[in-house]
Amino acid sequence: MVDKDLLSIQEARALVRAARKAQAEFALMDQEHVDAIVKAIADAAAAHAETLAAMAVEETGFGKVQDKKTKNLLASEKLYEAIKYMKTIGVINDDKDHKIVEIAVPMGVIAGIIPSTNPTSTTIYKSIIALKSGNAIVFTPHPSAKKCIAKTVEMIRGVLHDCGVCEDLVSCMSVPTIEGSGELMKVVDLILATGGPGMVKAAYSSGTPALGVGAGNVPAYIERSANIEDAVTKIFASKTFDNGTVCASEQAIVTDAVIADKVKATLIAQGAYFLEGDKLEKVKRVMERGNGSMNPDIVGRDASYIAKLAGIEVPAGTRLLVSDEKGVGPKYPFSKEKLTALLGFYVVEDWKEACEMCHALLKNGGIGHSLSIHSMNEEVIREFGLKKPVSRLLVNTPSTHGAVGITTGLFPSFTLGCGAVGGSSTSDNVTPLNLMNVRRVAYDLGAPCCAPQAPAKTDAQNLDINAITAMIIEQLKQMA
Repeated sequence: MVDKDLLSIQEARALVRAARKAQAEFALMDQEHVDAIVKAIADAAAAHAETLAAMAVEETGFGKVQDKKTKNLLASEKLYEAIKYMKTIGVINDDKDHKIVEIAVPMGVIAGIIPSTNPTSTTIYKSIIALKSGNAIVFTPHPSAKKCIAKTVEMIRGVLHDCGVCEDLVSCMSVPTIEGSGELMKVVDLILATGGPGMVKAAYSSGTPALGVGAGNVPAYIERSANIEDAVTKIFASKTFDNGTVCASEQAIVTDAVIADKVKATLIAQGAYFLEGDKLEKVKRVMERGNGSMNPDIVGRDASYIAKLAGIEVPAGTRLLVSDEKGVGPKYPFSKEKLTALLGFYVVEDWKEACEMCHALLKNGGIGHSLSIHSMNEEVIREFGLKKPVSRLLVNTPSTHGAVGITTGLFPSFTLGCGAVGGSSTSDNVTPLNLMNVRRVAYDLGAPCCAPQAPAKTDAQNLDINAITAMIIEQLKQMA
């Protein structure tokens, strides 16, 4: 009988060895050749965007084909447009004034941890940014998305072959186990971790440098000056995008009491159903597992699926299931991250109380990630920007689309750093620049290294001065 864990460990070692050999050859290429390879992969990924999206939905049961296609296009076409002129190979800057030459140095071999919620898009994205910065990458896939991730890698390897470079620059474990993934993280040069808190924590505990992301319990504050119709429309677009599988999707609405009734009516008009009584309790029972973690059976599912699973009836056309929530914490499941068609609803008196509520929600599993605000009051927006512990404050835009760079000028990314406050080593939307070191060659500027100094006085000289001082004082006393 074959030991699956041992097989996984051995596969991890073998893939990294092959990747190291391929990366050493790849590192000799110039920027032009690297860019041509990256462009070819982006084009192929875009051409296969819908096929890969359908495979992901079929295998995982999460999300929507058209939305996953959009994510695949973001990870290929839009990503390429953002990086095509980026210098990442060889000399990237020559500062004549300060006499410093900056040289890009690849990390080497990267471990790419891929979640089941965004499997194909994250694989495309990580492959492109790794190769753009001169690295090789080995993926450890989530077991429930193994087939669609493997198919994506197979497509990329085909492009590498056609470009005349070694296919081992991008590879994927076929036997992903916890032990095998752990070994992979130990033997690579950098870990690019996207996934559940357990996997990200393991990445940071591996002893290998890691770029990881935290959970995104994103509050959406609708302030009294907001265009309510526009705000609600954008929240629906974001929260229902791929059935809420993006970690930047809104998890709770916080709104001012003076507009709460209008916000609620607008939500209902657009397809929200407010749960109450027995229906609310039944949904709460299917939201979590016994240990308080999110129930995977509801992740990436639409409102009707969750209602059926909970054994309740909801009106036709229901798009989101909403709960008027009274508190924040373990006893209030609607205050947690819910990567599905569920949303909490909070009413506050003003923006100052909203600040406190949003902070509490962030501390309940989303610290450092993102916060969404809908407001026309620039002073309130500035206060939130200055004080909220997030890496992205998304203003008057769908949170999902804004955070990943679809509707904002943020870098198109599926690895959203949470900064030190969120336990992450970066607050960036991770780019190829995060996956390389910079070697600086610094020339002498011709300035004197040290100024001439007077010789130090000897102890004998110090004693003579002291003696003379004592003599003068004695003479002054006699004159008095």
